[in-house]
Amino acid sequence: MPGLKKISITQFKNYDFSTFNFTERVVGICGLNGKGKTNLLDAIYYLCFTKSYFTKTDSMNVQFDKDGFRLEGFFEGDKIVCIHRGAGKKEFYLNDVEYTKFSEHIGKFPAVMIAPDDVELITGGSEERRRYIDTVLSQVDHSYLQQLIVYNKVLQQRNSLLKRFAEQGKTDWPLLEVVDEQLVQPGNYIYQKRKDFTAALIPLVQQFYQQIAGNDEAVTLQYESQLNSTDFNALLNQCREKDFILQRSNGGIHKDDILIQLNGNVFKNTASQGQRKSLLFALKLAEFEMLKGDKGFAPLLLLDDVFEKLDDRRMQHLLHRVCNENDGQVLITDTHKERLEQAFSGLQTPFQVIEL
Repeated sequence: MPGLKKISITQFKNYDFSTFNFTERVVGICGLNGKGKTNLLDAIYYLCFTKSYFTKTDSMNVQFDKDGFRLEGFFEGDKIVCIHRGAGKKEFYLNDVEYTKFSEHIGKFPAVMIAPDDVELITGGSEERRRYIDTVLSQVDHSYLQQLIVYNKVLQQRNSLLKRFAEQGKTDWPLLEVVDEQLVQPGNYIYQKRKDFTAALIPLVQQFYQQIAGNDEAVTLQYESQLNSTDFNALLNQCREKDFILQRSNGGIHKDDILIQLNGNVFKNTASQGQRKSLLFALKLAEFEMLKGDKGFAPLLLLDDVFEKLDDRRMQHLLHRVCNENDGQVLITDTHKERLEQAFSGLQTPFQVIEL
């Protein structure tokens, strides 16, 4: 397992310059709110994914009034360096060799993050659940990530084309058909991979939910895609008139979702806070298990402020699951040092606590 041994952070979010050494597999990070606990986890996540977990634009990761940032991480046998020079200029290195494409790095250092706002995965729109699927599949299947990049690029071109047709009042049919064909090929690949992935994922989520919730409530999950019932080419033809009116593509895998139900009702409409938290952790543990099964070792697990979200019983079950039943590195943040130490002391595994 490529555990993280050390990270140096320069001008990233609230850090001016700091270095952290990790001496144990289980690490607690404590400090008051605003001290940088979440930012430390995000810096680690950044080294694994070439981007932040929380912010979409890199400029928002640069410390206030500075021009760029630098991250350097030492995993067992590997050094990762990210240099952001401002104005969109970013370099990423593995063992001093620069990547020509950041996508080549994805999956080499698998990681799972659980953060307070992740409940959006359950309560938010379909985009959140697609991102969840894509994050896991991109780490286990490099071709999937490449096809996803192609699909999103062609989708953007198609939407621009539809707007142009509306502005000009005329349609270039041959050009639209070429673009449609370019969309169908990666779309079919992504659909099949998502279908296979969710078929394996759903039983795991149900199993973990029952373990965490401690009951036998009937949670059902279902992969929803327009391609479940229609060929992609036929779907594009069906949606064509609507596409012209709305000036955007209404058919495709960018509409996919996971339908979640509790006792036959829409989960997010009927579930309690406790049930939502249980399902969130079940989804994340299933992600963790699928990555572990594919890679042959446990991914890095980053748990941000989870003590506030779970009662003691659920927390102990989660910690036992991720710290005792697997050999991967786990980093957990909390505001209370005593609570961390007390939770860890019941695990019978060596741990380290870092105070910020």
